[in-house]
Amino acid sequence: MTGSAPSASLSAGQKVLLVIGAIALALILFLLRNGLSVESPMDQLARRSLPPEQALSNQKPTMLEFYADWCEACREMAPAMLETERRTNGRMNVVLVNIENPRWQDLIDRYEVNGIPQLNLFAADGSLRGRSLGVRSAAQLEAISNALIDNTKLPQLAGIGSLSALTASETTASSLVSSPGPRSHS
Repeated sequence: MTGSAPSASLSAGQKVLLVIGAIALALILFLLRNGLSVESPMDQLARRSLPPEQALSNQKPTMLEFYADWCEACREMAPAMLETERRTNGRMNVVLVNIENPRWQDLIDRYEVNGIPQLNLFAADGSLRGRSLGVRSAAQLEAISNALIDNTKLPQLAGIGSLSALTASETTASSLVSSPGPRSHS
């Protein structure tokens, strides 16, 4: 038989094209799997947060948010919190504390976290000025952060206020009943 058999070897040009194609395919797969997923605002804030003890001792006002990854309200508020952090440009600490992390149980207990998102608002000297429970809009967070930075009165918003200790006459048996924890949602 005198026919020519197809060449079993690839030319140098074909090998180069094959390598380029394989690299392009690997890059596309990497981007689709990992590279295109942008870190969420909540993850960005949590990653950049100072440890609470450092934030409360660095002579800057602090907005400390108790949150959980599964909390829809926390995720809803996260872009506004990220914008608040960017807008305050280092004049105020924005710190996130995940209630699911056992490392923070002492803070959860100390600040009586019964629901999330909960913002604890601290003066530059680390003293607690107030607390906010529930989702806050960007405008509300701006008003709160401005008050903290300027050391002026906190805005009068529903679910926010200064904290005060109970007097002995205000403490009754019914007020001593334990409230559900932040993970209960009951």
